[in-house]
Amino acid sequence: MGENMKFTDLDQYLFGQGTNYEVYKKLGAHPGTRRGKKGVYFAVWAPNAQAVSVIGDFNGWDETANPMKKVGPIGVYEIFVREAKIGQLYKFFITGAHGEKLYKADPYANEAEKRPGTASRITDITDYKWKDATWIRNREKYDYKTQPMAIYEVHPGSWMKHGWTEENEEGFYNYRELAPVLTDYVKKMGYTHVELMGIAEHPFDGSWGYQVTGYYAPTSRYGTPQDFKYMIDYFHRNKIGVILDWVPAHFPKDAHGLANFDGTAVYEHEDPRQGEHPEWGTKIYNYGRPEVKNFLIANALYWVEECHVDGLRVDAVASMLYLDYGKKDGEWVANKYGGNKNLEAIDFFKHLNTVVQGRNHGTVMIAEESTAWPKVTGAVEEEGLGFSLKWNMGWMNDFLEYMKLDPYFRKYNHNKMTFSMTYAYSEKYVLVLSHDEVVHLKCSMLEKMPGSPEDKVKNLKAAYSFMTCHPGKKLLFMGQDFGQLREWSEEREIDWFLLQEEPHRKLQEYYADLLTIYKKYPALYAMDNDPSGFEWINADDGDRSIFSFVRKSPTGRNNILYVVNFTPVDRPDYRVGVPKKKQYKQIMDENGLLTEPKTFKAEKQECDNRPFSFAYPLPAYGVAVFTY
Repeated sequence: MGENMKFTDLDQYLFGQGTNYEVYKKLGAHPGTRRGKKGVYFAVWAPNAQAVSVIGDFNGWDETANPMKKVGPIGVYEIFVREAKIGQLYKFFITGAHGEKLYKADPYANEAEKRPGTASRITDITDYKWKDATWIRNREKYDYKTQPMAIYEVHPGSWMKHGWTEENEEGFYNYRELAPVLTDYVKKMGYTHVELMGIAEHPFDGSWGYQVTGYYAPTSRYGTPQDFKYMIDYFHRNKIGVILDWVPAHFPKDAHGLANFDGTAVYEHEDPRQGEHPEWGTKIYNYGRPEVKNFLIANALYWVEECHVDGLRVDAVASMLYLDYGKKDGEWVANKYGGNKNLEAIDFFKHLNTVVQGRNHGTVMIAEESTAWPKVTGAVEEEGLGFSLKWNMGWMNDFLEYMKLDPYFRKYNHNKMTFSMTYAYSEKYVLVLSHDEVVHLKCSMLEKMPGSPEDKVKNLKAAYSFMTCHPGKKLLFMGQDFGQLREWSEEREIDWFLLQEEPHRKLQEYYADLLTIYKKYPALYAMDNDPSGFEWINADDGDRSIFSFVRKSPTGRNNILYVVNFTPVDRPDYRVGVPKKKQYKQIMDENGLLTEPKTFKAEKQECDNRPFSFAYPLPAYGVAVFTY
């Protein structure tokens, strides 16, 4: 780092504007040299502190040994410590605005002590040689709107575990060990992306990483920042994209964390009606404060530019957009127009999405937004929030409600499966079956299904086929592709032993077959956001609970005709109306890809209000995918 190791006037100016996008290269702890001597440069923002010093392994945690100097009016403190070395632990000792003694982890630390320890660790983030140049170059040209995206959602600590040893009681895989095993699985199944939960440092395993204390530090549960980068690099060299869960909505109250950082509300709002989530027991960021906005936007850029991730899935967006989210009357403060929209959070999202995607073409920003807020994926210039994609929670809720029903009652709920097409083009969507749906007594995907164990598998295959052929990107949580029986728990690995049983193996193979056709046929992804790419053949066959539709390809070749039967009733001479008098080649059924596709010729016979049709056998819980 050398002589530029100081927080300059320009740094201060930009930080005060909220536009110092690489501020993480200054704030935090950075090894380097000054006047020819090696050491570490520390800098921290504590605007209302009376005094700040850095304490750590290098000075015996002595609060008086290394007092920091205040730089300018903005409240940044800095010091160069010659005795400090890579690998040592440290904290900031802050004399707060009211004289309180505070021991804080570094908000910009790039590595943290493994929990239950709460100190920060000195590391060198420039110390990794990337080998993914080809991937990064190609990413520039990647257009998510017309490309397939099948995301595998993974919690690294519980995807797979080692047996218990004294050195590794939790059985965690290191990032470097996880990389090849997870890559092999993702390639075998045919996913295009991995979405990693709980990567930023967090104190409590049971929060799954949604209560973050170290925004700039990959959790030390699974290794060092260099190990983490190695894993990303490995995915990229195997053509797998990486999305991280990212939580700018709130943060926990842990004493070493961001809350009450210098004895005052620095990162959060002072007024608890604006600064606290009563339901979650967490603090809400003050999105109107430039330095706080800067902390978060630079953090998004840190993961994308410094760690090479390909996108962020932004958690709990609705909780940021609505001032009264999860609050009773009297627990919130209206905006200047008297409404419940958080104007500062709206501005924050527009700024965030413009900067991240403007500087990194081909990356994606995905919103987990559970309401009908307009234009989440709309362009910022047109009053949108500027996200690339949005989780389709409406589709997911309707779909799961329908699938849970005894097949006899499905006919009364037919619209649950067709309703999503009435709003399918209002946003750019990801269809999600995430970790949230298989915890808290909601049952695993397989256990949600009605009927006998055999029926459950058949229902789930039909369900997954519907999801794969319906417009929208795809996301599935780990364990659900082979029919995990138990709910997910972060304390144990997923139930890989089930793959010794044929029904689970067959389900897994079937899901891999679905991903094969999804990626092979542009009809299933290239026109996701174009209303002319989808057409119902029959959306109203409620009595038989059969759905049929067409997905069209941009070239007009290899279009897809999809039919599914959501009841246990056999239809040996089922007839389907078709758009054209052509040959229809069946490439897949409820057992998977057909080794010898069957061809059906359309004839002039009216069906489904169309002049042409053909008949073929549609079994109980039958699935039929044709190309034409």
